[in-house]
Amino acid sequence: MPDSARAFVPGHVTGFFSAHPDDDPTKAGSRGAGLVIGDGVTVELEPGGGVELNGETATIEAVNRVLEALRATAHVVVKTDLPLGAGFGVSGAAALGTALATNAVFGRELSENELVTIAHGAEVQAGTGLGDVVAQARGGVPIRLEPGAPAHGAMDGVPEHQSVEYRSFGELSTEEIITGDTDDLTAAGNRALSALVSEPTLETFMSSSRRFGREAGLLTPKVEEVVRDVSDAGGEASMAMLGETVFALDSGLSDAGYDAERCSVSLAGAHLL
Repeated sequence: MPDSARAFVPGHVTGFFSAHPDDDPTKAGSRGAGLVIGDGVTVELEPGGGVELNGETATIEAVNRVLEALRATAHVVVKTDLPLGAGFGVSGAAALGTALATNAVFGRELSENELVTIAHGAEVQAGTGLGDVVAQARGGVPIRLEPGAPAHGAMDGVPEHQSVEYRSFGELSTEEIITGDTDDLTAAGNRALSALVSEPTLETFMSSSRRFGREAGLLTPKVEEVVRDVSDAGGEASMAMLGETVFALDSGLSDAGYDAERCSVSLAGAHLL
């Protein structure tokens, strides 16, 4: 067994979702759809203790829960250029990367689905996400048809991919939103999912995501302004759930005059390096 291991987990931008709580964290989760992007999170695990995030000591509850579930004590180094708390699934990526690396270093001999289940349950219990982990494990443009970890959830995907631009303007509290009253949000998410399943294209994904943001009451004034500017410039944009972040297909943000990061859709999903 190696003394250390590194994993890469792509970021995940959720376009729309519905919340489905359950006492069993492996059954809890969300239905919805998003883009798995090439920019992501690198997790390195080695002997020792504690967690680092971008060079500083940090507490990432989902990571600690993964280590506890796998009965491992290790030093976890998490690095990412993605904005934190801005809708890119960094917490879920850190949890999944930790699960993959721990399995390799400590010889737990678990399958991919078992590791995804552990990371998904850890993030649900931490209150930092409901569907990022299963999407990040898959890659592409995943559609989460049923909530929960792989043994319970069902997934499909949009068979297209394009380059993506994004620009973050600040953070939003995922935990505050997903643990509050989600009735209107879930109803809007169910409508968006029905539309995308009926016509699984990127165009439908983007239009359904924009409609979801409005109907769920999640759009901030800044996000609404930027999405409108991209539309006026002939592009497709929407809000990343949950963060004050706008993502657009191709050069949509640049064409609208915004300084944006650009990356590809990650088709590979999470993997050891």
